Amino acid sequence: MKDERGLYYYPNLENKQFRTYVRKAEGTYWFRLYNAQDPELWNRHGWVPWEAIQQAAAMYQGQTLDPHRVYDLSLAKALVEESS
Repeated sequence: MKDERGLYYYPNLENKQFRTYVRKAEGTYWFRLYNAQDPELWNRHGWVPWEAIQQAAAMYQGQTLDPHRVYDLSLAKALVEESS
């Protein structure tokens, strides 16, 4: 899907308030979060490259959002490819 912020998908289909935005730049995929219930998240959470997400996912201890669910590289690639 796409809106004024860019391409996005819902990492949790049961919560349409929470979105993961995606773009491709500098040879990699970048991700950014938005939550309608916390609009400031967009400003606090800038664009993050896939490589940094992989590093964070390796340290995931089950205490916050699961990076594997929030950041989906396959879905990001499909969205970007479909929009071009």
